[in-house]
Amino acid sequence: MKIHRSSKVRAFSLQLVLIVPFVLQVFGIVGLVGYLSYKNGEKAVNNLADKLMERTSSEVNQHLDAYLSIPHRVIQLNAEAIRMGLLDVRDRLKVGKYFWHEMQAYDLTFISLNLATGEGAGAGRYDGKTVTIDDNAIKTPDRPKNTKTYLTDKDGNPTQVMTTSTWDTLNEPAYTEPVKAGKPIWVRIYTYYDPAYPPYIVASAGRPVYDAGKKLIGVVGAEIHLLKLSEFLQKLDISRFGEVFIIERDGMLVANSAQEKPFTVENNQIKRLKAIDSPNPMVKGIAKQLQQQIPDFHSITNTQKLTVNVQGEYLNLHIVPWHDEYGLDWLVVVGIPEKTYMAQINANTQSSILLCFGALILTTTIGIFTSRWIASPILRLNQTTQAIAFGDLQQKLQQGNIHELNILADSFNYMAGQLRESFIALENSNAELEERVEARTFELQTALSELQRTQAQIVQSEKMSSLGQLVAGIAHEINNPVNFIHANLAHLDEYTQNLLQMIYLCQERHSSNDPEIQALAKEMDLEFLIEDLHKILSSMKVGTERIRSIVLSLRNFSRMDEAEFKTVDIHEGIESTLLILQHRLKDKPDRPGIEIIRNYGNLPQVECYPGQLNQVLMNILVNAVDALDEVDIKRTYQQIQENPSQITIRTSVVDAKLLEIAIADNAQGMPESIQKRIFDPFFTTKPVGKGTGMGMAISYQIITEKHSGKLQCFSTLGKGSKFVIQLPIRQLVPQTKLTD
Repeated sequence: MKIHRSSKVRAFSLQLVLIVPFVLQVFGIVGLVGYLSYKNGEKAVNNLADKLMERTSSEVNQHLDAYLSIPHRVIQLNAEAIRMGLLDVRDRLKVGKYFWHEMQAYDLTFISLNLATGEGAGAGRYDGKTVTIDDNAIKTPDRPKNTKTYLTDKDGNPTQVMTTSTWDTLNEPAYTEPVKAGKPIWVRIYTYYDPAYPPYIVASAGRPVYDAGKKLIGVVGAEIHLLKLSEFLQKLDISRFGEVFIIERDGMLVANSAQEKPFTVENNQIKRLKAIDSPNPMVKGIAKQLQQQIPDFHSITNTQKLTVNVQGEYLNLHIVPWHDEYGLDWLVVVGIPEKTYMAQINANTQSSILLCFGALILTTTIGIFTSRWIASPILRLNQTTQAIAFGDLQQKLQQGNIHELNILADSFNYMAGQLRESFIALENSNAELEERVEARTFELQTALSELQRTQAQIVQSEKMSSLGQLVAGIAHEINNPVNFIHANLAHLDEYTQNLLQMIYLCQERHSSNDPEIQALAKEMDLEFLIEDLHKILSSMKVGTERIRSIVLSLRNFSRMDEAEFKTVDIHEGIESTLLILQHRLKDKPDRPGIEIIRNYGNLPQVECYPGQLNQVLMNILVNAVDALDEVDIKRTYQQIQENPSQITIRTSVVDAKLLEIAIADNAQGMPESIQKRIFDPFFTTKPVGKGTGMGMAISYQIITEKHSGKLQCFSTLGKGSKFVIQLPIRQLVPQTKLTD
């Protein structure tokens, strides 16, 4: 066989071809990657810094919205209570006690009522811990100290006078400014210093209250501590390396994340500081730079981004305005030093340059040795290929040290035996195809079963959702008229007492010699009527309370649409479920009721889906009641009394992360064969039409998949069954809503 060789062309050494492009590529790639890494890192870090400051500003604004809305919510509630007559402003001590109870529920420093008569009442937490009651009488020349501050007992009842002081209600800004505005406003930032107490710096809110005739009754007020804003800012992550502070439009400090206080104490007086006078050098420097670039803070209407130099250090600033509808207008300033995130970028740049030079030297050295290593087997491959070209088909390529060339040699040697093995491969392919068909058939059958189970779960979920909506709607419709009746029973009782007093008075003065009145009283049996009237009113009150309790349980149980984890009281869900099942638990003419034994532990609040957990409790309790009914139907009334049917509910904390709910009955239990299948879909021992077999399967899925918990069944034939639920107190990872 003749080999035709191509004409000579300019050729390069294989070693040169391998080394030069390899070195150039590596050097170029390392340099380009280093440059792009620097630019991308710089851009990413700047974006990260912007997002961090935006997130911090948003977090601060949200906290301000929530924290500073408390005083106005409280005074709105108090104003409504006064207008509706629920709070008698003539009884100052009773008003003070009402405010005392509000102070237990809200994080406020003072709640007050200043009447247009000059009188007033209030409750305050001056030392940050103890709540006292203030009683303000009308200030007169012979009574200059018109205010008494009382200590109280644990129920808010005044016990003894702690101090007396002077308070000119009608001339105080807390009264005059809301009256002048005619609407709820922020009055001022009020400061007070007493060496015996912590510094008192509060924002004071006021709201005028008018009667139905638009006549001024007084002003309700509430004060909230501003130093807690500094405590909040100090807890932010960004405070470890940056600064966050809040200022008024005139530059006065409201709060800051620095350890230094936004005020000083001079001559037993609190003096608030402007940001440019802050003892913290970083806050002071930022404020000065900010004032130079934006002289008029009132001109800031949207978020401003600035870069300033403070003491030779560059900082990125975000200035975000915050205001509310009641008159507060502040600026939130967030500053992060540039060096915080640029130091690593600069270090990476130096490392990239060194890597470029190191890579150049290393790749050149490696390229030389690699080219020699690659060239040798290629020459052997060329010789073997030429031999085959001349007709020696028995030639075989010998393996070397390069994996890819070894694969080529194996492929070349394998080609000769391919034809002989083709038929064997075809038979193997047919057998494999049959196995695949069988496997696919099994997969389709499994998918069909899963589809049926999912369909049944969806139907069950929709039924429970519809039931929850129906129950919630019925509860709402019942609750409104019952609340109206319940609210008016007190008035009815009061009116009845007044009428009875009138009757008694008339009897004493006029009825002794009036035969018609005596005859009428005897005819209507007045004494029985009066006695029975009290009983009727009491029965009505007990009845409405019972209805309201049932409605509340229905509303708690019907929370089927809650898609997020809620922190709830497990015992409340258990009691709501028991109340709904009360008709099956109570005494019946043919048998005594089922006893519920509660052995509740001291459980913390638990994160869960309340509606789904209520569904699980309902399924387990209904099964227990059904099992007990099956036993009781075979026993006499006396036998049930001697050995009553019982459901025992025990709750306990297993450890710091886990709690346990155990629900046990003393029915007949179940054999092991049923116990093993209790959580299987469509498995039921109940008659057709009474059970779908999905209740316990869905319950198992709710506990294990949606709450990362455990649901176990323990049963002894002839003694009863016990279901044990173990739930994490706090969910560690986000869970998806149960859709089946």
